[in-house]
Amino acid sequence: MESTLAWLDFNAAERERTQRVLAMFEERETRDELGLGAIRDSFSDHLFPGTSTIQTRLRYLFFIPWIYLRLERQRVPSREIAAKARKLEVTLTEPLLAETDNAGVFGRLAKGELKRLPSSVYWAGLRLYGICLYPGAREDYHRDLDAIYRRRDRARHEADGGREPYQFTWHPKLPAAPPDFPEHPTFRLTRGEAQFFRDCLMGPACRNSLLTHLAWHCEPADVDYPWEHPRLATFSEQHRQLLENARLFARTMHGAAILYNLLLAEAGMRNELAAQYANEFQAWSDDLAGEKRRIREWDLHGLWEIARHPNHSITPWAREFVKGWIRLWLDHGAGLWKREDARRLIRNRERRLKGPRSRFVNRRALEQWGGEAGLIPMSFRWYNAKTFLNDLAEGLKA
Repeated sequence: MESTLAWLDFNAAERERTQRVLAMFEERETRDELGLGAIRDSFSDHLFPGTSTIQTRLRYLFFIPWIYLRLERQRVPSREIAAKARKLEVTLTEPLLAETDNAGVFGRLAKGELKRLPSSVYWAGLRLYGICLYPGAREDYHRDLDAIYRRRDRARHEADGGREPYQFTWHPKLPAAPPDFPEHPTFRLTRGEAQFFRDCLMGPACRNSLLTHLAWHCEPADVDYPWEHPRLATFSEQHRQLLENARLFARTMHGAAILYNLLLAEAGMRNELAAQYANEFQAWSDDLAGEKRRIREWDLHGLWEIARHPNHSITPWAREFVKGWIRLWLDHGAGLWKREDARRLIRNRERRLKGPRSRFVNRRALEQWGGEAGLIPMSFRWYNAKTFLNDLAEGLKA
């Protein structure tokens, strides 16, 4: 089955990659009912590297290293670091909620029972931006701390002026934590913190991304999708090409998500809901009709080249599904939802992905369907990137 996960290698890089994939299943925007997630996430990582849809505020990228640096200075041993770091991360919740600007607080509802800690959500980004210099997953860092302390002690004794006296785990130029941290945290970045993060974006992993261009050259824009940005004309040809392919992909495949839900409503004999989705499909198709010529001329082979990303594998089955869906819509338009070949394409795709758990063959799975699935239009993490950029702009004005 295409969606199977298995441990093929137990090294740190593979563990971290698998943890990142598993974390995606908890993200609302990443519900991937038709196996399009690798394409969507490839675009997202090209445009806004280091982000994820469950990240909230930019200053968590400072809270986390400040917490760990504090614990490292106390030489907290490996066996205790996870528990003590968790306690400090959870401690941030209440004072952040007491702030006027408290949108995006981790643990708003769970409080001390918080399961997904900010450090687990931001760790990959911290490494990509070069803020975390430890070359592994958070759990490996916890286990390796005792060895890191020993290596630092040994290096101090052997320092001869030509050697670094200790091993850095965090960026040496990271701005220092405020004196009242962690008792009185705030999401407001200082100017120095904002400048530091913007400089981090110039590292090799991010310097050519749209995120970096926006951070350095554009004011924040309150638009729903990145291709609606008022400064789009000033973007590089590469960025405009990425955005145009992402836009066409998002717009065309939204219709497949609507038909998927329509078929589920019919299978569950929810006739009123099925009629609603039929109307939505008609509206989607009518809205897209003005771009029919553009979609007909769309270079789908070029799409796969543009979207290719080392962190994601776009399967031949995913490519064939996208190609087949677009061809059917071009041929049949708004009446596509009634055609058996389109319905069969959707059903077969979901069955290939889910096997015996397919909602089309598993009655219990169908009964657990909440009435909609995978219907959030793709924005390629724009909402989260936009929040980061707003926080960054406020910090630069500080």
